[in-house]
Amino acid sequence: MSGISKTWTYTKGQWHEGNPMLMGPRTHAFWLGSSVFDGARFFEGVMPDMDRHAARVTDSAKKMGMVPFMKPEEIVGLTRDGAKKFDGKTALYLRPMYWSVGDGGASVDADPDSVDFCLCLYEAPLPEVKGASLCVSPFRRPTLETMPTDVKTGALYPNNARAVRDAVKRGYSNALVLDMLGNVAETATSNIWMVKDGVAFTPALNGTFLNGITRQRTIQLLKQDGVTVVEKALRIEDILGADEVFTTGNFAKVMPVTKVAEQQFQPGPVMRKARKLYWDFAHQTGK
Repeated sequence: MSGISKTWTYTKGQWHEGNPMLMGPRTHAFWLGSSVFDGARFFEGVMPDMDRHAARVTDSAKKMGMVPFMKPEEIVGLTRDGAKKFDGKTALYLRPMYWSVGDGGASVDADPDSVDFCLCLYEAPLPEVKGASLCVSPFRRPTLETMPTDVKTGALYPNNARAVRDAVKRGYSNALVLDMLGNVAETATSNIWMVKDGVAFTPALNGTFLNGITRQRTIQLLKQDGVTVVEKALRIEDILGADEVFTTGNFAKVMPVTKVAEQQFQPGPVMRKARKLYWDFAHQTGK
């Protein structure tokens, strides 16, 4: 299919090249948003933390009221098989997904046993290591009382998308998104970090944003290397007063931020250390 990179998708026991049609207008997820997914990476011959991503998509399905039927280790095995369909050189995005099938009739809820699964792998080169520019978004992260913020669900992403659209219109590449109390939560696409006097800070988990797998791994790796990491509530003033700012996320891993609002930053030593530590970890454990 034109317009997409090389793609292989596993569903219903078979691999299909390209972008197979999987939903109809009566599919619950098509019209009521009951889909969950996770995103992992294959690059330079490794796929770090794929087991964690498979476990999280399983947990996300359960939290959205579905009964997942794939074991996490089966998802990992399928992903390794699927990666062999590519040249082994180009980086891949690895996306397992569950969604509700039955439309629920007159109910917005879905049959927990009416569930489907696919695993989509496609070529997606890692972004260049260049600095992101962030504006402060007028849009906020919801709370767990208002949205399933503890789930990686497609239903949450329209809010992220409008934050990105607004940022691009204002001349920035991404947005720094606050929670409903005005604390820094994340960017529209990744977890946020700052460094002050050699100490790495990242927002404390408060139910408004996902505890990213790359975030978790970076905390562990930095601590093991002797860097003090503090999880705490951060305000925009803290970010603007930082020595360096960076992000972590599955798609781009560890990336510098060079501008927040009108404040300029340079890629710093803690970001570089975090990125090197992550790459070393990936090559040691991600085969």
